[in-house]
Amino acid sequence: MKKVFANAYIWILMLLLYAPILLILVFSFTEAKVLGTWTGFSTNLYRNLLMGEAGEALNNAIYNTVLIALVAAAVSTILGTFAAIGIHNMRHGRVRQAITFTNNIPMINPDIITGISIFLLFVFLGIGRGLFCVICAHIAFCTPYVVLNVMPQLMKMNPNLYEAALDLGATPMQALRKVIIPELKSGMISGFILAITLSVDDFAVTLFTKGSGTVETLSTYIYADARKGGLTPELRPLFSIIFLVILVLLVFYNLKTAKQTSNN
Repeated sequence: MKKVFANAYIWILMLLLYAPILLILVFSFTEAKVLGTWTGFSTNLYRNLLMGEAGEALNNAIYNTVLIALVAAAVSTILGTFAAIGIHNMRHGRVRQAITFTNNIPMINPDIITGISIFLLFVFLGIGRGLFCVICAHIAFCTPYVVLNVMPQLMKMNPNLYEAALDLGATPMQALRKVIIPELKSGMISGFILAITLSVDDFAVTLFTKGSGTVETLSTYIYADARKGGLTPELRPLFSIIFLVILVLLVFYNLKTAKQTSNN
């Protein structure tokens, strides 16, 4: 009976998690404006989305979301990697623990507190809100997650590799580029992907830093669209594409990891 209840619990949980996504997938193939109304099979919503006919506001939101996510993820990956290397090589254990604790605060802190704090900082510095401020804010809250992904790779790495490279005539920069970075590559990739996910998913920080201009991301666009009493139909195929891309990447990564584990 325990096994039956455990399996039932898992399937109910999976149903609650994935039923709404499956619903969106199904109704992305109909032109009905209201989700739940089937007006016949059609791929026009996908055509409108991919051909840029979904509306200028949605197209700008998609463009801004992709731009902000890629720039913020790239910069935070670089900053987070160097920060992790610096933290890992600190000689004083208490200082290292204090810096690590400070790095974890943004991850524990509620998004709304982070958004308000960054908003007040920009106001204090006299910097106008807009695209630049949104990118800076996303870099600020994504970098700690990159540090968290790179640190385990540093702990697993042989500490003598860097010194050996220097002894063989490599400069510190060459040793960093040819020895340390390849060892940290998997952690950097994981941090980069996580940073993109966090950036695309963010709402509170973006809302406080985008200002009242034309900078809209998917999260703020959906919020404004929902306040009007409904959602743009083209959002359904957009959600479906995002879900399927993430699913394919996840399956590919798991298969690759399983293959590497079996080879080792």
